[in-house]
Amino acid sequence: MFCVIYKSLKKADTYLYLATPEDFSRVPETLLSMFGEPVPVMELELSPERRLAREDVGKVMEALREQGWYLQMPPTPGAPH
Repeated sequence: MFCVIYKSLKKADTYLYLATPEDFSRVPETLLSMFGEPVPVMELELSPERRLAREDVGKVMEALREQGWYLQMPPTPGAPH
């Protein structure tokens, strides 16, 4: 499954994964407002075998299939990785 990852310039360590490049139509307006101008940082091919640094690839893929986007928030201080 292909996706494009965008970083937020407003919120440190916050990333938005999109199933379709440049298609923000399914992302809620309130989220886009909070996120700010999305800056593309990476294109990625996801698969169940692929490991992501901070996210469960299965959850990311499910969100991309169901809603077309996934939001990665910064880690919570003290939380296990």
